[in-house]
Amino acid sequence: MTLLTTVVGSYPQPPWLIDRDRLGERLPPRVRARELWRIPERYLEEAQDDATRLAVADMERAGVDVVTDGEMRRESYSNRFATALDGVDLDEPGVALDRTGHPNPVPRVVGEIRRTRPVEVRDVQFLRSLTSRTTKITVPGPFTMTQQAQDDFYGDERELALAYAAAVNEELHDLKAAGADVVQIDEPYLQARPEAARAYAIEAIDRALDGIEGDTVLHTCFGYAHVVHDKPHGYPFLRELDTCRATHLSLEAAQPGLDAAILAEVPGKTVLFGVLDLGTDDVETPEVVAARVGRALAVVGSERLVIAPDCGMKYLSRERALRKLEAMVAGAELAARA
Repeated sequence: MTLLTTVVGSYPQPPWLIDRDRLGERLPPRVRARELWRIPERYLEEAQDDATRLAVADMERAGVDVVTDGEMRRESYSNRFATALDGVDLDEPGVALDRTGHPNPVPRVVGEIRRTRPVEVRDVQFLRSLTSRTTKITVPGPFTMTQQAQDDFYGDERELALAYAAAVNEELHDLKAAGADVVQIDEPYLQARPEAARAYAIEAIDRALDGIEGDTVLHTCFGYAHVVHDKPHGYPFLRELDTCRATHLSLEAAQPGLDAAILAEVPGKTVLFGVLDLGTDDVETPEVVAARVGRALAVVGSERLVIAPDCGMKYLSRERALRKLEAMVAGAELAARA
């Protein structure tokens, strides 16, 4: 038996690239936050390229099977794509409550949401040039972007979500054409706003993934560990996801102590199962990881299981992130031999 390993998306950005103290002091930005970068604009892309090389090298060194670019070019998982779309006023942003109930500056929708250019195509091309391993690229999902915006144009959340979905779909088609093996949409707000999710999220997700071939991942979680500390032990919006177009579901499980029995609610999906608790700097032993994997294997067969961290590793130190990934790979190998 073999078990694939992957990362969810982000990896720690070097302190010479981004001001990590300022990054950690604030909520993940929804609008642009250029003040976080330490590198002047004219040299920024080159510096981000170098940081991407380090991130990919660390993932390969740890033995991860499916690698990303570490999201080195992003201030947050969502704002780089969301702020690249037409129909958004970034000079006078709006306000929306984040998942913790605090107001946060967000893109203000003042016109039709349209994608007028590729946003992450070069990211995929550069990643592809660095590795022969399976690659994955991530894009924020339409439901989450709807929740992270102030709508002054559509007047209807479903319509706004479907507009975002059309933009995501165009991007995903281009990312696949650029060489991405796996594409992923990030939808953490499905769990923060389950009632709204039941109203229109599956329709928007399916629109975003329409016509996308190969493995497609939907990541959903309870929020970054440095923001949300007390996490529920179950997903309020999970069973519904078994009907969506995504072939894989990425679930946070280690920090919230998720009962693996809940995986029986999504029998039609391959599960990326979170086995690294990102709410602590403590590095799991391979034996701890293997025990977590074993609980998932009792419900989901190895052919439907991929081993992953709980969420993005952006807020860890690079040293801790690497050691956790090494433990994850070793633990997956232990579980596979058991």
